[in-house]
Amino acid sequence: MSACQLTTKDFTILEVMRERYQGRDAAMSAILQRKVSRALVMFGDDIPPNVVTLSSRVAYRVNDGPAETRIVAHDDMRGLVGMLLPITTPRGLALLGLAEGQSMTIPNPDGKPETLTVQDVVYQPEAARRERLRLAHGTKPRPAGPILRVVHSSDGLPDRPAKKVMATVEGGFDDPGPSAA
Repeated sequence: MSACQLTTKDFTILEVMRERYQGRDAAMSAILQRKVSRALVMFGDDIPPNVVTLSSRVAYRVNDGPAETRIVAHDDMRGLVGMLLPITTPRGLALLGLAEGQSMTIPNPDGKPETLTVQDVVYQPEAARRERLRLAHGTKPRPAGPILRVVHSSDGLPDRPAKKVMATVEGGFDDPGPSAA
């Protein structure tokens, strides 16, 4: 498994789970350890829309079987029987943090390996939130990662050190830094 991508919230939940499962369930402990040790942790606003996060609806395959669609959830919720795949199960935990096309092999209940592959992230709450905000503010979609724009360069100005640059985050707010406090 290559690095999984987790939101800060999802990573924190997995760290707590790792402490709770230590010494109790070898299979879950092993999956948790792999996830936490190889995680690329990012803010929810920065996670790509094709990555499985908590409350994402995901289409996935087990080995070469037919695709199944489930909602990856924190734990079992009443009234949604058959729709949820909790991260308290090996399959739910394995899918969390994977991007479309990524796979993870875990032991099934019989101890035989099974490979889960993410086919499609049908819905991701972080991407849906970004889209709602974009529509509410009438802005263009933001490319992945922060975009910096030079707003002033002091090159050539008298009494200024050369190469001093001020920048703002595109579409965000300009933090004047600690001197403004």
